[in-house]
Parts: sequence; structure tokens; C-alpha cells
Amino acid sequence: MSDILLIQPPIRDFYLTAKRTIPYGLTSIASLLLQEGFDVEIIDGLASKKSHIIPLPVEMGYLREYYTESDISPFSLFYHYRHYGYSFEHIGLQARKSGAYLVGISSLFTPYAEEALKVAEVVKRNLPGCKIVMGGHHPTSLPLEVLKHPAVDLVLRGEGEVSMPLLARALKENTPVRTIPGICFLDEQKQPIIKPPALMDNVSAFPPPAFQLINQKYYQRNKRGTTVIMAGRGCPMKCTYCSVSRTSYLSYRTRSLESILEELEMAINRHDARFIDFEDENLSFNRRWFHELLDKIIENFGTVDLELRAMNGLLPSSLDEDLIVKMKQAGFTALNLSLCTIAKPQLERFSRPDVREAFETAVNLAAKHDLVCSGYIIVGAPGQDPADSVKDLLFLADKRVLAGVSAFYPSPGSIEFERCKNRNLLPLRLSLTRSSALPLSDTTTRKEVITLLRLGRILNFMKFLVDTKDQKQEKEKTDIGKHLLEMFFNDGKIRGIDETGKVYEQAASMELTRQFISGLKKIKIKGVH
Repeated sequence: MSDILLIQPPIRDFYLTAKRTIPYGLTSIASLLLQEGFDVEIIDGLASKKSHIIPLPVEMGYLREYYTESDISPFSLFYHYRHYGYSFEHIGLQARKSGAYLVGISSLFTPYAEEALKVAEVVKRNLPGCKIVMGGHHPTSLPLEVLKHPAVDLVLRGEGEVSMPLLARALKENTPVRTIPGICFLDEQKQPIIKPPALMDNVSAFPPPAFQLINQKYYQRNKRGTTVIMAGRGCPMKCTYCSVSRTSYLSYRTRSLESILEELEMAINRHDARFIDFEDENLSFNRRWFHELLDKIIENFGTVDLELRAMNGLLPSSLDEDLIVKMKQAGFTALNLSLCTIAKPQLERFSRPDVREAFETAVNLAAKHDLVCSGYIIVGAPGQDPADSVKDLLFLADKRVLAGVSAFYPSPGSIEFERCKNRNLLPLRLSLTRSSALPLSDTTTRKEVITLLRLGRILNFMKFLVDTKDQKQEKEKTDIGKHLLEMFFNDGKIRGIDETGKVYEQAASMELTRQFISGLKKIKIKGVH
């Protein structure tokens, strides 16, 4: 039996990246609750390798024009829609066994809010006496939307490490909750009480996350322990598409080196973590602090075979050779570089700096020091010219970098979300505000967005061929890719192939494919390695 139950819901989508779903926030909150003397349990609804195909939601029916058939080629995107993680019924039964008086449900991302609310529903049915509170980016941005659901009693906006222990104590002692930072609820007259998001006064004054409460074996990578860490909160930049930028409620704060090292020590020595992802929005922005952090990692863990990543992306202009050398020494094997676009009008709309020069420098330095690079661009944003996105792909083609292409989606809490709302561009349902749902069709149409995504796959396959021309390779899939690539260069049509060997044509903009093919003739494609 537990006092408090924290739940990470399952999700439903076309794909899942398991190493990005470690419930860091819940384990951080749990650690504080344990410190306060509460009995805490975490149900990680995603910690199951099982998934099953489910019907495509009705509101996503338009996607069948773009994800027409299964595809075993190297250019494949999506086809089957799946439920990832444990069933709602299983989570409900586990909640009943916990006997908790307070259940906290994480609702990080708006597209998956329906799954979080479904969890609230089954928990309330199985544990009717409990209070259910929801937190995360979604309820922080849209608290009224969440409070409309009858199974949700409370919302906590902002950083739950501040407010969750106060709420747990107030409910246990039957004292008023109105003064708790970030609290939202409906009063006796069903009027909403909405407080500003809670913020940590000192991001270093908290114990390491309680990773012992989750199934760490599920998150292993190549049979090595895996963990995530937040070395700071917020971001100093003001990108309009981001919900945690300088324009949001979050302020940019870095943690003390001592607190980060304590967390790393526990993850490495106590939980055998060897793959560690820094989930910061902008890890290297404060270069002096980052240099000092890397020095400490090398000093304390230099003999440990670590693999470090910063998957949320690094700002190229924050990197120089000294920093890249030190990152390599600390355990970084790859750099995820945020390019966004090279088109100046779009950069201005996004309030992003032009990092083209710095990007090229970082890629060249990474190659010099044997680090792999990925470069990320955004396509399909409101007002974005699809021809500019083709130029972005061509810019990446002759760099030693893997092309990461992200379809724009409006994130609640961001400036772009409000712009889309004012222009009536938002999709009819919030569940559609995800990249895989191709949510917008504006100056770049959905057909053009899917074309750009597939061109990114084609480009990466060509880079793979450059890297593997003298090496052994997965012959069957490579031969399939080569055959389809030859046809693509012949007529500009993008094709897929199913399990029976049937070749079929994908929906694609011939204008964009021709621009891409024409542009490739003027450059020499480079591999990634």
C-alpha cells in the first residue's frame, strides 16, 4: 500500500523512441516525496516492450492518403498505429492495489493528453476515494481543458517538485490547498481557480531522482544501463515554436556542478548507467559552465566507459574546438545540432539566429575528432516556403551529417501556437498537434510536408551508401533501396515496397522532388562518417 501513486501513461502513435521516455519528472518528484516521509509508488505505463496495432483514430483518417501501405524500404515512414505500453485496464488494477490517497498523472505532451485522461478515468473507477492531480507541459499550458474532465480533481502547473509535496501534505492533514503554488481546481461554485506556474527558487536544492522506483532494465540500451539528466531548466533563447523558451513562464537556470555530479554518481555507480542523455533544452549555451561540467565529468568518471548525448539539440554557435574535444573526452560520441533552416525570412519568423557558419564549423570539427553529427531542420511551419526546405536538405547533403527532418507542430504555450490559433490553422483536435499527424497545411501543404520527410529519408540512404560502399551491409534492404533510388532519379517519383515485393507510388510533390534532384547534381553528397 502506498500514500502516493505517480503514473506515466501509455501512448498511442505510429512510433515510440523508448530511450526518450524515461519518466525523469516523476522520479524527481518521487524523490522529494520520499524525503518528506511519504510512501511512493510509480507505475510506468510505457515500461513494456509489448505494443499492439489499434485502429487509426477517425480524426486521423486523412493520413491514409500519405501512409498508404506498409513499406519495408529504407525510405519508409509510418503505417500501423499502435498502443505502446501497458493497457489502461492493467494500470487501473495496479492503482487499486496501491490504495493511494493521491494519484499524480504525468501529461507531458498535448498530443497524448487523451491517454493521460483515460488513465485518470480508469484510476478513478478503480480507486474512487483518491484525489487525482495532473501535471506536465499540457496541463500547465491548458489547465482549463484538463479540469473539464470529471476524473481530474486538481492540476499543478509548472515545476511539480515545488508543489507536489505541499499538496500531498495538505491532503493528508486536510488543510486548504488554495495557497499551493501552481494549483488549479474548480471551487464549490464550479468556478476555476488558476494559479501561475510554480518555479523552483533553487534548481540545485533537490535530491537525485528516485530511479529505483522504475523498471530500469526496460530502458537498457545494448545491455547497458540508461538514464537521463536535466542539468538545468528553461532556455535563454526565444524561438517562437518552443513552449519552454525565454518567452514562456520558465526562466533559464543551470544547476550547481555538485548537484549534477551527485546525480551522475548515483546513476553510474548505483544504477550502472552507461548511456546518459542530457535532456536540457540548450546544454552548451553557458559555455563556461559547460566547460566546468565536462572537466568534472572527466575528472570523476574518466575511467568509466560512458556514452553521453544531448538529444534535445545543441546550438552550433555555442561550440568550438576546445569544447568539442572536451565533450569527446567526457564520453560524447555524437552531436545533435540544431540548424532549423538556412532561410533568413523563416529564421526571422522563428526568432532564431542564423547558425549556418557555426554549423559547418561544428560539423568539420566533429569529423576531425571522430564524432558523428545529426543536423535538424523544421519543415511545414506557417508561412514557410517548401522550396526553402529543399534548400535546407541540399545544404545538409554535402556535409558530414545525418539529416533530421521534423514536421512542424503547434505546441501549446508557444508563440506559434497562438499565431496558428489566431489564423484558424490549428487542427480540429489537440491530439493532432504532433509531427506524425502532419497537423498543418499552409504555405507548405501536407503533400509537400510528406515529400520533404521522405526526401530526408532518401538523402540519409544515399549518405549510408557513401559510407558503406566498401563495407558489408544489410544486402536485401540495401538492394531494395538502390532499386527504388534508381527509379526515383529516373522519373522523380517516390516509391515504397511491401512484404510481398509489390512496388507502389507514394504521395509526393513532383515539383519538390525535381528541385531536389536538380540540386543534387550540383553538389557531392557526403556520408556521415
